[in-house]
Amino acid sequence: MPARRAIFVAPFGELAEPRRLARLAEAAEAAGWDGFFLWDHIVYSETREVADPWVAMAAIACATERVRIGPLVTPTPRRRIQKLARETVTLDRLSGGRLVFGVGIGGDRHGEFGPFGDPEDARERARLLDGGLERLVALWGGEFAPPPVQQPRIPVWVAARWPNRRPVRRAARWDGLFPIDLTEPEELAELVAEVGDLRDGAPGPFDVVVTNPAGTGAAPWEAAGATWCLTGFGPAPTEGEVREAIAAG
Repeated sequence: MPARRAIFVAPFGELAEPRRLARLAEAAEAAGWDGFFLWDHIVYSETREVADPWVAMAAIACATERVRIGPLVTPTPRRRIQKLARETVTLDRLSGGRLVFGVGIGGDRHGEFGPFGDPEDARERARLLDGGLERLVALWGGEFAPPPVQQPRIPVWVAARWPNRRPVRRAARWDGLFPIDLTEPEELAELVAEVGDLRDGAPGPFDVVVTNPAGTGAAPWEAAGATWCLTGFGPAPTEGEVREAIAAG
C-alpha cells in the first residue's frame, strides 16, 4: 500500500507562531495530507525563536479534524512522566484520537540537558526512556483518568539514529520506528528486515517512518518498507516553502 504522507516542521523562526502552524496544518488537511508533525526542542543552536510543540499541537488539533499529529521526537528523560501522561491524554482526547507519541533519548549538542540539570549521559537517558515509557503506559492504562481515546494505548514511535541498533531493538517493542540520518532506501530495508525478525509475528500494526526534503520521490522508500513518508524542511522552515510543498502534494 502507498505510504501515508505528512508535513514535518520545526516550530522555529517565523513558524514559532502557533497560529501559523495551525493554518498550515489546516491547509495540509484540505490538500489531502495524512499528518502534521513537529520537532520538540527547548533550545536550538541555530535560532533563539522556538515554540512549545505541545501548545502548538493543541492549536493544530482544534484547527483540523483528520490529520495525525505528534512530536518527533520528545526526549522523555527531560520530562516528568506524570505531567507527560496528562498532556498526551488531554491532546489525544482534544484531537479525537489522532495523537502519535514520538520518543527518543535526545541529545545535548544544543544544550537541552546539562544546562537545565537533566542527565547528559546517553546510557542514563536510555534507562530513563525505557522506565518512563513503562510508567507512561501504566498511567494511560488506568492509573490516571480519563483514559486516552486510542486503545490499547496511544501509538509510540521510537527514533533511532542510523546506524545505531540499540534504539531499533527498543522500537520493535513498541508501535513504530523513526530512523534518522538515513541516506538510501537500502538502509531502510535493512532496518525493516531487522525489525521483522525482532517482532517475530508480534500482534498489531507497526509503522516505519522516514523524512526527506520536499520533492523526494516516495516510491523507493515505500518499496523499502516505509509506511509514512514525511516532507521535512530542516531547522529554518518558512511558511512559504511549507505552503508550496503542501500545494505540490
